[in-house]
Amino acid sequence: MKRLVILGGGYGGLKALLGLLDYQLPEEVEITLVDRNPYHSIKTEFYTIAAGTSAEKDVRLHFPDDQRVRYFYGEIKEIDTVKEEILFSNSSEIIPYDYLVIGLGCEDNYHGIQGAKEFTHSVQTFEKARNTGLAVCNLKAYGKVSVVGAGLSGIEVASEIRESRPDLNIRLLDRGASVLKAFDAKIQQYVSEWFIRNDVDVLHHSNVEYVEKDGVCNNGVCFVNDVTIWTAGVRPHYLVRELPFAKDEQEKIVVNDFFQIPERTNIYVVGDCASSEYSPSAQLAGQQGEKIAEVLLAVLSDKEPKKPKEIKLKGTLGSLGKSDGFGNMMQKPMTGLLPRLAKSGVLWLNKRH
Repeated sequence: MKRLVILGGGYGGLKALLGLLDYQLPEEVEITLVDRNPYHSIKTEFYTIAAGTSAEKDVRLHFPDDQRVRYFYGEIKEIDTVKEEILFSNSSEIIPYDYLVIGLGCEDNYHGIQGAKEFTHSVQTFEKARNTGLAVCNLKAYGKVSVVGAGLSGIEVASEIRESRPDLNIRLLDRGASVLKAFDAKIQQYVSEWFIRNDVDVLHHSNVEYVEKDGVCNNGVCFVNDVTIWTAGVRPHYLVRELPFAKDEQEKIVVNDFFQIPERTNIYVVGDCASSEYSPSAQLAGQQGEKIAEVLLAVLSDKEPKKPKEIKLKGTLGSLGKSDGFGNMMQKPMTGLLPRLAKSGVLWLNKRH
């Protein structure tokens, strides 16, 4: 048997699986997908769970029902690349592999800031987004929410909470001189004006020194608040950071043109765990997963794989509540209802697929 194990049913792992299932596989191939949850989580929509504007069923999908795939749900304890097996913290089962796809995603990067891990909420996993939503939705009128980080996640979290709870006091702590520093100046200006119109207090040049249970200390000023949400950066899953392979400055594993670890070419890395010239995104992970499937189809059939074509991203879309948004469309910065409708359309297409 050729045992293929896919760790993580996120965008990269799922696309790799779907790419394989689209074809007739050799009979001796055995596929196992491992995830902590019995469903695919639509992580790009976790901000709606945090704001209480979507039901949980709207941001999860069933995995493919296919007899060629075995699913195992559990918390991974160790990836043993010497014995080539996966161990679990909640089960005595050990899953061996001949080929491995690592798509475990990312977790919050707290940058060593005291109290950040202990006293902030997150949108990095379904469970954490759910807990964030409970904390926000349980706030009484005029409660105070601080969102740390003004990248795409922070913007969507803050704007969605504002639309959901107009009674709350919302503060967004931005490390830079403008929100969304990776986007076009037109988009930055539009989003900044949206926050002004919707009474969200944005603090630029922020420098969070420490976090307490009921507040955030920023540039020597301590703000008392009820809920603090951390969206100030991510890093690869800790199990990936522990692997004994070369990594880049962001602790992502260096891979070759076939998304393989050069010294272990039977191991593939996808998404937030793989070193790339592009910023992390669901779109990037999905395209990588599709290309890994192409390589594996050849390898599992004992053929020489062709070098995958270049990644070509189609732009990034973001929301400002349910009827406003921004993004790069057709290589042009767009704002307003059109990019928001486009984002909803992309989500619909992904669910349908």
